Amino acid sequence: MNQKKFSSPLIAAAFLMATSAIGPGFLTQTAVFTNKLVASFGFVILISVLLDIGAQLNIWRVICVSGKRAQDLANEVVPGAGHVLTLLVVIGGLAFNCGNLAGAGLGLNVLTGIDTKIGAIISAAIAIIIFITKDSLKWMDLFAKGLGIVMILLTIYVVVEAKPPYAQALQYSFVPEKIDFLAIITLVGGTVGGYISFAGAHRLMDAGMTGTNHIESVSKSAVSAIVLASVMRVLLFLAALGVVAKGISLNQTNPAADVFQQAAGNVGYKIFGIVMWSAAITSVVGAAYTSVSFLKSMHPLFREKESTVLSSFVIISLAVFVAIGQPVKVLVAVGALNGFILPVALTLIIIASTNKKIIGEYKHPAWLRLFGWMVIGATLLLSVKTILW
Repeated sequence: MNQKKFSSPLIAAAFLMATSAIGPGFLTQTAVFTNKLVASFGFVILISVLLDIGAQLNIWRVICVSGKRAQDLANEVVPGAGHVLTLLVVIGGLAFNCGNLAGAGLGLNVLTGIDTKIGAIISAAIAIIIFITKDSLKWMDLFAKGLGIVMILLTIYVVVEAKPPYAQALQYSFVPEKIDFLAIITLVGGTVGGYISFAGAHRLMDAGMTGTNHIESVSKSAVSAIVLASVMRVLLFLAALGVVAKGISLNQTNPAADVFQQAAGNVGYKIFGIVMWSAAITSVVGAAYTSVSFLKSMHPLFREKESTVLSSFVIISLAVFVAIGQPVKVLVAVGALNGFILPVALTLIIIASTNKKIIGEYKHPAWLRLFGWMVIGATLLLSVKTILW
């Protein structure tokens, strides 16, 4: 029974979304903000988790009740909007996979000493093998679940070694010394921004989990996905807090690696290599899968040749990374563009939630819509700030 539950599409969707969120940027972000806010970063995590759940529940419930992918819903609300959304997701997914492959290469470099680009090529090959294997969805699910559990367990070890002030972390999570609104918005964007929030919902659609009879289980899966990502965020926060609470300022060149090394020495540094590779490679798979799931509505060829399209998606990102290194300026520019995906898509989905032609007799909760509008405002603010910056 437990084995059956663990292998269910609901668990698979939760892990796919969570591991898509936990990428190289997620690790760095958490270390940087803990270095800046110390124990008060716990409050930032708490507020961002509530907003993440609001965004995720809106998206997953409306997509699964309607039985339509995000781009198809968007097209029904505003003709052509789904095509624009698809373009944003695909461009963002390609660009961020350059960064994800860079992170995967860095992880293997830490573990074995091999060149980062060689590490990225090996990682890309592993992702492609998953996509071209028979029953690729099953292998993708196992990959996300397996590496997700590995990341959590290894980070728990580092937390224990770091000896963070748990009582202080708990206290300031509810009564912070300082509140950083930009940090809250950044965390929301990093957890459910861009393509990430659609990864699990589209995975559930592929498993046929649509209609109002699945609404309760889909909601549990959506919340579970945020909880999984947040568990990793909290563990990374505690590990970093254990270091900075001792008065050690993290190395700004690679703050996440410094957390692991300062907390657990050379063993910690090697663990960072495993965690970084796991976070990056699962994000490579998640970004490719979700981006191609948006392309499926554009032409039947994308459905019929899905494994080839997925492999091509990874190869294009790899070619860009190997040819010119990590394209930082491109990533920053697309990052700003990527930030508009969630507010635009969420606005269209909330509008769709009031349209009976799309959702039938299903009544979408008013409190969820309110949460949705709050997330839209927060992520739009971050996107505008990023562009003006």
